[in-house]
Amino acid sequence: MSETSHGGSGGLGGTLVGLVRRLPGFRGYFELEERRASDTLLREHLASELERAKRSTDQAARGLADAGLIDPLPQFDQLRGQIDRVTARLRGAPRGYSGLFDLRRVDAKLLEDIYAHDQTLIDQVNTFRTLVDGWASGPQAAVSGLAEARQKLDLIDRGCDARADLLKRFVESHSQAT
Repeated sequence: MSETSHGGSGGLGGTLVGLVRRLPGFRGYFELEERRASDTLLREHLASELERAKRSTDQAARGLADAGLIDPLPQFDQLRGQIDRVTARLRGAPRGYSGLFDLRRVDAKLLEDIYAHDQTLIDQVNTFRTLVDGWASGPQAAVSGLAEARQKLDLIDRGCDARADLLKRFVESHSQAT
């Protein structure tokens, strides 16, 4: 499809989107959909990064098994299970602030807190992935980094809880304001 059929900036589609955005209420609808799409993309990105980290964890566990170091393997299985749980939480969260942003006024401070928290989650996932990817240097790196990896993943999991709490606060404050 062409850009204009998607409502891009050129041609009839772009003109139509520009006109509709000027109508009272419709601009908010477009922003709502953009926020939902952005949130969905963010959560999918985080989940994909965790899956990549899981592949690195699998490679490290294979390296340990190949080296005959089988004692830490159950801990790697636990880490893999924890990665699966956090990944499922990210993917299973309600779609993109669904129901949070209608055409009413948005609490900008709380929305800013949500965005800042999302950036923190991105940073935490990147740090976790960097740590686990570093295990490719050898079995000893994997064994020595296992406890730290579990702590970092616990932090991400708690970050998912905090995000859910922020969104709940947002809904509560939003419903009180109307």
